[in-house]
Amino acid sequence: MMSDQERIELQQNNPLHGLKMEDMLKQLVDHYGWEILDAAMRMNCFNTKPTIASSVKYLKKTEWAREKVENFYLYRFKRMPKASEEEYNLPPRARTFPHGLKPREPMELTVESILASQAKAASAYKARSSKGRYNRR
Repeated sequence: MMSDQERIELQQNNPLHGLKMEDMLKQLVDHYGWEILDAAMRMNCFNTKPTIASSVKYLKKTEWAREKVENFYLYRFKRMPKASEEEYNLPPRARTFPHGLKPREPMELTVESILASQAKAASAYKARSSKGRYNRR
């Protein structure tokens, strides 16, 4: 088990550490644009007349949406390694990363690649859940 001091030091390696929501959104919009953010996360604040200010306001009061954006930032934009099983249930800002681990180049995403990935995930989920249905008989 990690001490609180060790956890704090490792949290400082988290690209979200000390990063304001507004700055994070600006980076994501500058790199990907609103259309890709909307396709990837399907949030109204990225779809209907999106602005940084209105999105920040929504994300600050909506925890699930904020965590979804923070996960996108960590794992698609900064391409950090996926959270361990132990840390998966922690909020993205509380996750730790080893010393010296540097973010990689952002994932190249298009609306088409996002939709294809979502369709693949949905069909895999459907296949898994339908298998379970027939095995219960």
